[in-house]
Amino acid sequence: MRALISYLRHFLELVYPNQCHACNGNLVQGEELLCTSCLYELPRTNFHKTPEINAVAELFYGITTVKYATAFYIFEKGSKFRHLIHNLKYKNAPQIGFVMGKYFGSELQDSVFKDIDLIVPVPLHPKKLKTRGYNQSERIGAGLSESTTIPQDTQTLVRKIFTETQTKKNLEERRKNVESVFDISNPLRFRGKHILLIDDVVTTGSTLVACADEILKIEGTTVSIACLAIAKH
Repeated sequence: MRALISYLRHFLELVYPNQCHACNGNLVQGEELLCTSCLYELPRTNFHKTPEINAVAELFYGITTVKYATAFYIFEKGSKFRHLIHNLKYKNAPQIGFVMGKYFGSELQDSVFKDIDLIVPVPLHPKKLKTRGYNQSERIGAGLSESTTIPQDTQTLVRKIFTETQTKKNLEERRKNVESVFDISNPLRFRGKHILLIDDVVTTGSTLVACADEILKIEGTTVSIACLAIAKH
């Protein structure tokens, strides 16, 4: 039976080959969502090795209190990684977030980020969640949680106000757009905890600042940030 299942799987892969979500090339046995070539070529930042002084951390200097900050990759227009993120957010491919989160988590295990108490994704408003069907940041966080064994909390930080997309707004407009849109449903859940905020791509950090400010109102909390990518300006 096992041999038959293996035969059928290989047959289906020949007829309906799995494609790499970055370059659209066919995947070979053992590859998951990304081909080995694309996985190797994606531009890593290695910011987790300097979590207090890097381009992500600098976004929060003098604005909010973030202990550590990192991003796994660089998000650049026209790149393979941009295509990957587009598929994650708009092409109903939540598995990309989970797999990339696992890769990310394996990198963070031997860094200062191993001391996190809870992984908390930036929440979507229920209206947006219903339209998309999933929260891409939550899927990234789920992958991180799997590879680090740090629990993820998707219920305590909530988005109470629906806002317009941030994509075409400048820094000031982005900050105003997310003012007072987040809330904490159960402050006791976060009290005294080191929270790792998760997002897909950080550009100005405005949304993450709004989340961090709300969390830091709770006694004894510490906030760090990990994004799948940082946008290159």
